[in-house]
Amino acid sequence: MKSLAKDADEGAAPEGFTSIFNGKDLTGWKEPAGSLSKFTVTKDGELNVKNGKGTLESDGQFGDFVLQLECISHAKNLNSGIFLRCQNPAVITDENCYEANIFDQRPDPTYGTGAIVKVAAVSPMPKAGGKWNTYEITARGKRLTLVLNGVKTVDVEDGKLASGPIALQWGRGTIKFRKVEITPL
Repeated sequence: MKSLAKDADEGAAPEGFTSIFNGKDLTGWKEPAGSLSKFTVTKDGELNVKNGKGTLESDGQFGDFVLQLECISHAKNLNSGIFLRCQNPAVITDENCYEANIFDQRPDPTYGTGAIVKVAAVSPMPKAGGKWNTYEITARGKRLTLVLNGVKTVDVEDGKLASGPIALQWGRGTIKFRKVEITPL
């Protein structure tokens, strides 16, 4: 796995990757109608969301790719996720997108942090709260893999969704995202 860490002098994404969050504003992203979340960019270049259920959706469509990003939650009750290949941008759910979950306190941990909801369970479930976490998500044809903090938590085949936008979700708690970078395959 390529590291998301950058040299202090270097503002570019790792070699072969393109940043899809510029760290300055929400250019390239939109909040779907009805989203109650308040996504803001901090002075440190982090995407912050802390209230109102909803998502932030990429303008671009993605089929086969590797997505890398970092996220942190300071709340133990966080419920968030990274949606992939979304089919209906007006209504983003774990039924019409793949959801790489970030949900340490999920009542049924089967599809908690490190899982793809309703597609690939995780066991044991890693904990993401209180620290920066690195996600690497690969979608190549039917094959989906998720690596969380250097540990592969999902490696599964599921062909129901081929392409679509990426969306960052907020359901509860406080979360920040940074270094959202992608490379097509």
